[in-house]
Amino acid sequence: MYQAGLVLEGGGMKGIYTAGVLDFFMDKGILFSSVYGVSAGACHMCSYLSGQRGRALDISIDYLDSRHYCGVGSLLSTGDFFNVDMCYHLIPEYLYPYDYEAYQKYEGKAFSVVTDIASGRPVYFRMRDMKTEIDKIRASASLPLVSRKVKIDGRYYLDGGLSDSIPLQKSVVDGNVKNVVIMTKEVGYVRKPVSSAQLSLIKAVYRKYPKVYELMANRHIAYNETLSYLERQRQNGQAFVIRPARANDVGRIERDTEKLKALYEEGYRDAEGCYDRLMEYLEQEK
Repeated sequence: MYQAGLVLEGGGMKGIYTAGVLDFFMDKGILFSSVYGVSAGACHMCSYLSGQRGRALDISIDYLDSRHYCGVGSLLSTGDFFNVDMCYHLIPEYLYPYDYEAYQKYEGKAFSVVTDIASGRPVYFRMRDMKTEIDKIRASASLPLVSRKVKIDGRYYLDGGLSDSIPLQKSVVDGNVKNVVIMTKEVGYVRKPVSSAQLSLIKAVYRKYPKVYELMANRHIAYNETLSYLERQRQNGQAFVIRPARANDVGRIERDTEKLKALYEEGYRDAEGCYDRLMEYLEQEK
């Protein structure tokens, strides 16, 4: 296990790129002492830390045709585009069992990044028991407008990407002088402001939680500032970045399995291609 942080950006179904990178890590036995997962990154972190190679890909594509898995029907009937019962209980407990015992053997620290919608601040939940604390993963992946807010210990949470899309700074503050950051946004990406129509809808839906509107209105600023910070950390040796070289047409909610498989394979190839440089980075004395 490397004494380093692993930071996993979200990105909806684009997160299948991350699944490809993580499967390569599993093939090479690469583990990190701290892992920070955001949204889709938090979801894929689960299979990585239980050592279940291929599970993240299979879950992402095997149930897309099921009306019980995701869709407008689920959104209208439950308030969640991705059906909560199927995603966080039926699949991990019955359809594609999660190896809870293997996860318990992981000796590092795993964090699910969520957003407290009352304060607008990020919260980094330590994942000690994946079965009893699965709502902390669910909260990280609960996108505004297409997911219900998640109640944990009396407070409400949504997508971690609202407040900390790339929690590199948290990892550095926690003492990790080396960090590997897996991104789903391509080289050269710059986040643009959210449309006024979407902001109006956010303001109406979350009128009791004005911080959600503020976060969405300023998200492009915060994200682009984080990109600048990431680049500085990369240049000074505190970050090693793996990300797509170019934009792709995989949507945040994508049903084309061939597109998803291709992006997964791209992630695997990218990790394989930088393997020697990654090992040199992780093994050099700091």
